[in-house]
Amino acid sequence: MSKEYVDVGTPAIEMRNIVKKFGDFVANDGINLTVHKGEIHAILGENGAGKSTLMNQLYGLLKPTSGEILVNGKPIEMNNPRDAIDAGIGMVHQHFMLVQPFTVTENIVLGAEPLKGVTLDMATARKNVIELSEKYGLSIDPDAKIEDISVGMQQRVEILKALYRGADILILDEPTSSLTPQEIVELIQIMHNLTHDGKCIILITHKLKEIKEAADYCTIIRLGKYIGTVDVDTVDENDLASMMVGRKVTFQVDKPAQEPGKVVLDVKDLHGVDYRGVEILKGLNLQVHAGEIVGIAGIDGNGQTELVEILTGLRKGTQGDATVNGVSIYNKSPSFGFEHGVSSIPADRQKHGLVLDFSIEDNLILQNYGEAPFSKKRFLQRDSIFKHASKSIEDYDIRPRQSEKRPAGTLSGGNQQKVIIAREVQNDKDLLIAVNPTRGLDVGAIEYVHQYIVEQRNKGKAVLLVSFELDEIMSLSDVIDVIFDGKIVSSIPGGQANENELGLLMAGGKAE
Repeated sequence: MSKEYVDVGTPAIEMRNIVKKFGDFVANDGINLTVHKGEIHAILGENGAGKSTLMNQLYGLLKPTSGEILVNGKPIEMNNPRDAIDAGIGMVHQHFMLVQPFTVTENIVLGAEPLKGVTLDMATARKNVIELSEKYGLSIDPDAKIEDISVGMQQRVEILKALYRGADILILDEPTSSLTPQEIVELIQIMHNLTHDGKCIILITHKLKEIKEAADYCTIIRLGKYIGTVDVDTVDENDLASMMVGRKVTFQVDKPAQEPGKVVLDVKDLHGVDYRGVEILKGLNLQVHAGEIVGIAGIDGNGQTELVEILTGLRKGTQGDATVNGVSIYNKSPSFGFEHGVSSIPADRQKHGLVLDFSIEDNLILQNYGEAPFSKKRFLQRDSIFKHASKSIEDYDIRPRQSEKRPAGTLSGGNQQKVIIAREVQNDKDLLIAVNPTRGLDVGAIEYVHQYIVEQRNKGKAVLLVSFELDEIMSLSDVIDVIFDGKIVSSIPGGQANENELGLLMAGGKAE
């Protein structure tokens, strides 16, 4: 399946026998990684496998317990990110670190501004940014404000930030998690432009299709241990998935045909503004029936966020109505919506999904801590809460096991997502609003989540699925509603949609 990994010259990066412990927990257990110049090298592993921990050591955010890091053949001790940057390493994090009111140029040069005497030389900065972007095909508007550009453009700014500081080695953490299909194609081309210039890229991703399309080699980690490095050309997606999770993974969603029932969610003429007061929703209409999954497909920024926040009580609409089982939830509180049949998997798990300092067991009962069996005569019943958490951890494969008392903020992103999904599915409401429910999850976890979502649909629940993953929208949805410029512009039966048609509609075009 894989060929022998052969060194061709001095590697750009070597990580030898890296061990990282947190108390008694071993996050990395003797991991090896070799990356050469001009190479795209993917890191693949389940949630909690230790990928981010490994990369955080390469970037100086963590120090190895033992092991050795070499850059261009020289041992280097990474005490902080400045050491990594000085060694020519840049990292683009999954959650961008940009100043929203600043321009593209200001963000790129922030902390490394050119000076003319004692004053900032922004004209030179702008010129340098334009030259750098043109060199690598990173088309950007140097004068645009970050708050006004797309997620894909913001990612380009993060890449340019690293290149501006002299990075020859780029770490990209889940870079396509919020991109459209067209933006993903453009990003892969940008990565190839960079490697053709001699740079190397370490790509952390759960998307097997993108590994096949972009990467030269792939290193697999499982439960903190090094499994192996393979030539991507010699393996298929099933091989990669099996190596990652240690078992065969089913990519097809088993979704029996069924007739939808009554209308559960009814949204009429919904209008709403964004945080700037600009109208984003412009008369949106949609319905979700019992026993039906309706997927919302669209480029980020076309009203998905505002729609979900209005439906979940986090934002006020300016006009229209939204009802669940005939009861208006429009401009009501989140608790009102919950009491009248709404549960939700939010887009931002850390901001809206969890209290990071609370234990896993407490996060699992956030909405119903006052109900039996978790409460009796206004006192929390800790034994019942613990038992509920233990069963949820087992049923939903939350890792590490036996972590009921552990703060949710100490879990990997994927396992934080599993805590939210466990809670919301078990709340058993008539409407489940799921926003990017598998973002940051590995293929094994995605398989589980999709099964739970379809299970809700099969039980007669209504599911509103908002996702930037077109494969997910197409495989799960009974109906696909395309959103553009604050309106639903097309409604397509799930089995009749194709990626090209959806991409065209999402960009404001017309289907052939």
